Amino acid sequence: MAFVLEVTRWFGDRANWRGETGLGNLVIEHLTVSAVALALAMVVALPLGLGLGHLGRGGVVAVNVANVGRAVPSFAVLVIALQLSSIGTTPTVVALVALAVPPMVTNCWVGMRQVDADVREAARGMGMTGRQLFRSVELPLALPVVMAGVRTAAVQVVATATLAALVGYGGLGELIVLGLRTGDDVEVFAGAATVAVLALVTEVGLGLAQRALTAEPLRHRAFPGAPGEAVPRPA
Repeated sequence: MAFVLEVTRWFGDRANWRGETGLGNLVIEHLTVSAVALALAMVVALPLGLGLGHLGRGGVVAVNVANVGRAVPSFAVLVIALQLSSIGTTPTVVALVALAVPPMVTNCWVGMRQVDADVREAARGMGMTGRQLFRSVELPLALPVVMAGVRTAAVQVVATATLAALVGYGGLGELIVLGLRTGDDVEVFAGAATVAVLALVTEVGLGLAQRALTAEPLRHRAFPGAPGEAVPRPA
């Protein structure tokens, strides 16, 4: 109970919210690097996964990308990126992009391949071109699974962005690192709790966006309990 009161007082102290090392600025830094990394990962992963899924090829690629993403720790990628660049933003973004790409590629590929073959044939029978088939049939049907991959990646990125503090970028990891150095358990908990809240808000927010973007007939298939990272099978 005493610890809870200390944490409450910490959050209630305005001094902990001000300045470059204040909670407000650290939250902004944390969200900024997370958003940049997620946007870059989407630029890479969505065209790749959707393109492979549309062509019906690359199942082995999708599987291997997913497996590599699970096997390589983000901290290892961060250290490698640090050796190739200076401290700060670059190694953080590289590590987070590497973390976010696999679930998005996997879910894009799986979502596209789960579109019923009869639906594709019916669309071709109506004279649709490959581009029209992709835009008007495959993508809308695959969107719930695609968005689930984006949600998974976003939550992982927000949670893992705490590593940025290890390479001098900042973010909420600063509170955790500083608290560990000084033995301040309240500060460590405050940083970790704030990251957890941001991850939860990200999950809920993207869940609502997923629901809004999903066609009404498909919503009962995607909610509740929308899928997370799909597990593809080689083509």
